[in-house]
Amino acid sequence: MSDILYIDTNHRRSRAVVANGMVHVAGHTAADRSQDAAGQTRQILAAIEQILAEAGSGKDRLLSVTIWLSSMEDFKAMNEVYDAWIVPGRAPARCCGEVKLALPDIRVEIIATALTR
Repeated sequence: MSDILYIDTNHRRSRAVVANGMVHVAGHTAADRSQDAAGQTRQILAAIEQILAEAGSGKDRLLSVTIWLSSMEDFKAMNEVYDAWIVPGRAPARCCGEVKLALPDIRVEIIATALTR
């Protein structure tokens, strides 16, 4: 039995990897990229919450979150959704920056690390 769990994996990436009590969640983008930054953020956070549950963790166990925005003009909209989602008193270490993302309609990408239960 492997001491590493690969979740939703293919030849290039896994959506998450669990090892040594930690869940490493790959960069997630929205499935429906026609939505604005708030809508994309909602989709991404829901997907991350689902993958954390599958990995035996939850948003209350987050250690760090990295957020990439295609434009810092979306910072406020993303933060409104993120702030409503995060568990009060359990905010992870977080950074956010503007980067050129893989496709022009991707406005938000989020990476997360959490502890298992």
